[in-house]
Amino acid sequence: MLNSVLVDAGPLIALFDRSDKYHDSIKNFIRDKPYRFVSTLAVITEVSYMLNFNVKVQLEFFEWILGRGLILQEISNGADIAGIMALCRKYADLPMDFADATLVVAAEKTGIRRIISIDSDFDVYRLPGKERIENIFRQNPTQKGR
Repeated sequence: MLNSVLVDAGPLIALFDRSDKYHDSIKNFIRDKPYRFVSTLAVITEVSYMLNFNVKVQLEFFEWILGRGLILQEISNGADIAGIMALCRKYADLPMDFADATLVVAAEKTGIRRIISIDSDFDVYRLPGKERIENIFRQNPTQKGR
């Protein structure tokens, strides 16, 4: 998908939780960027849970999903679940959580090789052939010192 980027839960939480230490930096990072955001239902579930301190904020998040046209990559069949299980085994020492595993599977299925994440986990995860998923948020020059 042209100019598409995967998005992890952390940046989405930060975008809607004004008390999050990454709120301003993630807001500035995505402002007016021509990205098509792609994520998974597992990530949306995680964000919704973390924003449960305020129903209004949760609803703003859902409105943002509709307005930005967030694309939900379906994780639905046995091959996807088998892939998630294999990833969780491979990265058991981190450990890899379900939402992160769905994003790696989404990268495999879509060919998207860029992600916006606050976590350094995506610096470790690899696709088949040891291909990396480039974390474009952590590589932003204003994010040094993390």
